[in-house]
Amino acid sequence: MSIGKPEKIELIDKKKPELKSGEALLKIKYCGICGSDISTYTGNQPFASYPRIPGHEFSAEIVGIEENDLGLKEGMIVTANPYFNCGGCYPCGKGKVNCCEHNETMGVQRDGSFQEYITMPIERIVAGKGLSAKTLALIEPFSIGYHAIKRGKVKENDKVLVIGSGPIGIFAMLSAKLVGAEVTIADKLENRLELAQEMGVDNIINVDKVDLSVEVNRLTNEHGMDVCVEAVGLASTFLQCIENSCFGGKIILVGNGKTEVTFNHSILLKKELDVYGSRNSLHDFKPLIDTVLKNNLDIDKIITHVFDKENVLQAFKELRNNNGNMAKVQVKF
Repeated sequence: MSIGKPEKIELIDKKKPELKSGEALLKIKYCGICGSDISTYTGNQPFASYPRIPGHEFSAEIVGIEENDLGLKEGMIVTANPYFNCGGCYPCGKGKVNCCEHNETMGVQRDGSFQEYITMPIERIVAGKGLSAKTLALIEPFSIGYHAIKRGKVKENDKVLVIGSGPIGIFAMLSAKLVGAEVTIADKLENRLELAQEMGVDNIINVDKVDLSVEVNRLTNEHGMDVCVEAVGLASTFLQCIENSCFGGKIILVGNGKTEVTFNHSILLKKELDVYGSRNSLHDFKPLIDTVLKNNLDIDKIITHVFDKENVLQAFKELRNNNGNMAKVQVKF
């Protein structure tokens, strides 16, 4: 499947990739549709180039691989890190490979996983350790929220507000819960808030029914939240994070948008707020797989729709017009 340019999406024929030394040939099992894939489709992804095969949330079966030191073999069900870094820029030299100056994320700056077969460098492949193929395809989006919570050094008993109950917001919520925080999630979509409740959030706020700041004050004895996670990507929700953070609080920015934000920066000084940008994830796939197994987490609840590969175009078009009923959408190959 290829996006030739914004609003132009089609199925294409492509040869099976040739296997090179140091790579594995993977047969895709499940591929999730990320919000960034929809943004590429609609022309609102700030980093995308065209034409582009989307997709970076996937599980696969190894169908070709050379001997390696990682214990990876043909027939194993795996996932893989889709963020390609150059290895030579300043952040790469500091170990911040997730924000490489020349980053190429599958489905954005390089072709992604919405195809039957792909090749991947062996060192990027992560064994599934018995997790189902559907669950493994959730590890990448889970890692985004997981990395964000680590970036903000969220700790036990912190009061955390997540604005946005899409998949990334829900995974940020789960990640904060794992460290013992009390988490509130805010959105205007009731069915998304109900899903967040089903997945363990402590409090929900429907911003179409109640005032966000009033509810935050009620929940925090009028102190504000220790941590606010912006998982929408709008100027207005960033401003809500500033408003609802406590003095000495933290803001973690995960939502990716193209709009500029105007605000009086003195409020950041007055409250002495720490603002963390969070991009991709960093060495989080293996620990997350272990965490899901150890805690017996039923993260598959976030999957609301699964389409067969023949209906992938329909999946993209329906998700583009999502009214909130669709949370995580996967395509089965």
